[in-house]
Amino acid sequence: MLAKIFQPTKTAMQSGKAKQGRWVLKFEREQARSIDPLMGYTTSTDMRSQVTLEFPSLEAAKGFAEEHGIAYSVQMPKIAKRRKISYAENFAFDRAMPWTH
Repeated sequence: MLAKIFQPTKTAMQSGKAKQGRWVLKFEREQARSIDPLMGYTTSTDMRSQVTLEFPSLEAAKGFAEEHGIAYSVQMPKIAKRRKISYAENFAFDRAMPWTH
């Protein structure tokens, strides 16, 4: 039983940073999914793959996994590098490429 601890990324519908500080513990699949021959649905008998636990911090998630004897791996989040630019920089005198029309 292996679990993955990570911070989920924001969805495409979010523009702010709300709910960004939470950590999620999710179990890896132990069995492959199969296709139901009658309906064609994808099914699985692995119930742990449906469990998702949320924690306020990484330490809380690690503590829960260690307390319950769950092997885990941690995926650290990638920090987005934002460059602060303004509209006025388009008309700066020290611009690398001159402004032409």
